[in-house]
Amino acid sequence: MVKRIIVLCSALVLAFGSWQCSKSSDDKGCSVVPPSEEEAEILKYVQDHQMNAVKDENSGVYYEIIDPGTGGTPNLNSQIFIKYEGRLLNGNIFDEQSDPSRTGWQLRTLIPGWQVVIPKIRKGGKVKMIIPSALAYGCRANGNIPANSILYFYVELNEFY
Repeated sequence: MVKRIIVLCSALVLAFGSWQCSKSSDDKGCSVVPPSEEEAEILKYVQDHQMNAVKDENSGVYYEIIDPGTGGTPNLNSQIFIKYEGRLLNGNIFDEQSDPSRTGWQLRTLIPGWQVVIPKIRKGGKVKMIIPSALAYGCRANGNIPANSILYFYVELNEFY
């Protein structure tokens, strides 16, 4: 019995130690950029694209409601069905979906910027949003999205439950 406990403790120490090493090597140079440091770039994008965006003062996300939609609004526990297009500020599309049946995600599982803006529209609503990197993927690259990227999204909320 004592031998089993020693083996188990040793395995846990080794697992924890290797996790710590891999975690620290992933974090090299990773620092989240505060939204206030990206505001000038966001405002330039808003101006260059003639958007009537407003700032969510609590988060730093800028958004423009194109169509508010009708009915109730989704909350963080809602499963949302959407059409969307995501772009980097240089115009490169990194993701898009034109078939809402291929979505159906719980809002609370999506990036924080979406959690701020999507509840501001209703079924059928359409919104443009510019999300500071800290409320997107932060200092981590994600697929075609480089680390510390400010993101632009156009979203249509087709349905939610």
